[in-house]
Amino acid sequence: MENDKIIKKINEQIEKIKPFIMNEGGSLEFIKFEDGIVYISLGGACANCSLIDVTLKEGIEEIIKSEIPEVIEVRRVD
Repeated sequence: MENDKIIKKINEQIEKIKPFIMNEGGSLEFIKFEDGIVYISLGGACANCSLIDVTLKEGIEEIIKSEIPEVIEVRRVD
């Protein structure tokens, strides 16, 4: 049950981040939360962007981790 609350919080943060990603032609989708790790999919313009790792680690991951202490990492899945 606790996982459901965390997933709800993760989705809320992703919805806040999405407009910024979409503004650059990209897409962001939550895949799953498992063992403290959030799995997301980045598509559109993000898929071939040279700054994808910076966006993931210094942007998306930092925002989610700062709001949800249970999250230890955010990983991209293809």
